[in-house]
Amino acid sequence: MSGINYTMIPLFVALPLTVSFLIMLLGNRVRWISDMLCTVVALALCLLSFYAVGVASGSGPLVYRMGGWLPPAGICLVLDSLSVFMLVIVNVITLIVTIYAINYMEQYTAKSKFYALFLLMLAGMNGVIVTGDMFNLFVFLEIGSIASYGLVAFGTEEEELEASFKYMIMGSIAGLFILLGIGLLYSYTSTLNMADMALVVSEKSGSKLIGFVSVLFLVGFGLKGALFPFHWWLPDAHPSAPAPISAMLSGLLIKALGVYALIRVFFSVLGATAFLPVAMVLGTMSMVIGVFLAVGQWDFKRLLAYHSISQVGYIMLGIGLGTPLGILGGLFHLFNHSMFKSLLFLNSGAVDYATGSRNLKELGGLRERMPVSASTSMVASMSIAGLPPFNGFWSKLIIIIACVDAGHPVYAAWAVVASIMTLASFMKVQKYVFFGELKEKFNAIKEVPFAMQFSMVFLAAICFLGGLLLVPAVSGDFLQSAADTVANGTEYAKMVFQSLQ
Repeated sequence: MSGINYTMIPLFVALPLTVSFLIMLLGNRVRWISDMLCTVVALALCLLSFYAVGVASGSGPLVYRMGGWLPPAGICLVLDSLSVFMLVIVNVITLIVTIYAINYMEQYTAKSKFYALFLLMLAGMNGVIVTGDMFNLFVFLEIGSIASYGLVAFGTEEEELEASFKYMIMGSIAGLFILLGIGLLYSYTSTLNMADMALVVSEKSGSKLIGFVSVLFLVGFGLKGALFPFHWWLPDAHPSAPAPISAMLSGLLIKALGVYALIRVFFSVLGATAFLPVAMVLGTMSMVIGVFLAVGQWDFKRLLAYHSISQVGYIMLGIGLGTPLGILGGLFHLFNHSMFKSLLFLNSGAVDYATGSRNLKELGGLRERMPVSASTSMVASMSIAGLPPFNGFWSKLIIIIACVDAGHPVYAAWAVVASIMTLASFMKVQKYVFFGELKEKFNAIKEVPFAMQFSMVFLAAICFLGGLLLVPAVSGDFLQSAADTVANGTEYAKMVFQSLQ
C-alpha cells in the first residue's frame, strides 16, 4: 500500500480532535474563526472519505499500525468497505449540518464551544468506525457519547438539562454493559484486537460465555442505537437538542455508536448466527411500536424522534435476515435514513427558527412564506414513507422482498403496515405545518438564510436521486462491497492479517 493511503486513516480522528482543541483556544478571540475551522475540517474529511472509497475498492482493507506495532500486540486502525461506507455517510452529513449551523447557531451564545463539542463528537464517531481494537472502540464510543451529552444540554433550559441527564444515565449504563462484555471477551481470548479475537472465538466454538457476552453487547449497543426496548432516552434527547445536533444524533450517532458497532462486533468478531433471529424480532418491534408512538405526537421534533426508533427497526430487520439481499437492504436503508431523517430535523429547525414553535397545532400555511423548507420537507416525508421514486422506497422494497424471499412473509407484512402508518404520520405534518391557512401571527416570517436553505436542498437532492446507488455504473461497488463485507462475517479477520503481510 502507498504511504498516503496508509497514513490517511488516523486523519479521520486526528483532524477533528486537533481542530476542536484549536477552536477552544481561538474561538472566543476571533468570532468567525470557529465557523471557518469547523467547515474546513468537515469539507476535508468529506473529501477524504470519498478518496477512501476508491482506495478500499482498489486495494482491499488498509491497516494502520499505531506506533508501528504489529497487531495483535499493537493497536491498529482498519479501513475496509464497511467502514468506508459509514465514513462517507458520517462525513457528508457532518459537512451539510456544519453549513446549516453557521446561521442557525447564531441564536445561541458560546458558539465556539458548540463547534468544539461538535468536532469531538465527530472524532468519536469516526474512531468507532475505523478502530480495529475492542477497547478503543469503547474509548471512541465514550468520546462521542460524552460530547453528545453536552450538546443535548447546550440550550441550558430545564427541558434540555433534564433530557441530557436522562441521556447521560442511559448512555453510562450502556457503556458499562459494553465494557463488561469487552472485559469478559478479553479474559476468554487474551486479546483486544478484533481480527485476532475473531480467530480465537471461531476456534473455541460453543462457549456459554460468548452467549452471555452477546447479550451484554446487544443491550449496550441497543441502548446506543435506540433499538426497542432500549429506546426510552431518545424521545427526550433528540427534541431537546439544537436542530443541527438533532440531525447528527438521529442521522449519524445512533447509527455509528449503535447500529454499526452492533453489526461490526456480531458479524466480524462473534459470528452472527444466534444474533439474527433476535435482531429480526427486535427490529420488527422497533419498526411497529416506534411508528405507532409517533402518530399521536404534536411536537414536530418529538414526532421525528419516534420515527428514528421505527426506521432503525427497518435496518435491523434487513440485517437480521442474514441473507445477501436483506443485508444489502438494511445497509441501503441505513444510508437513506441518515439522509432523509437529517433533512427532516433540519426542516423542523427551520420552522422553529422562523416561527419559534414546534407545536403542530400552532402552525399552518407556512408554505406561503417558506417555500424551500416546505418543498424539501415534502421530499423527506415521501422518502421516509417509502413512496417512489424517492430513496426510502427502494431500500424498503428490498427489505420487504428479502423477507418474502427468506420465507418470512409476516415480517414483510409488518414492514408494509409500518410504512403506511409512517405515510399517515407525515401527511399530518404536512397538513398542520405547511398547508392550510397561514395564521396572522406568521404573516411577517420569511424563509431561513441561504446556508440553511442550501443544506436542505442538498439533502433533498440525495433523497430524490439516492436510488441510483443501486446502479453499479453510478456507485461502483460502494454499497455492494459494504454488504459483502457484512455477509462474509469473520472473513474480516483473514483480510486484516493478509493486508499486514
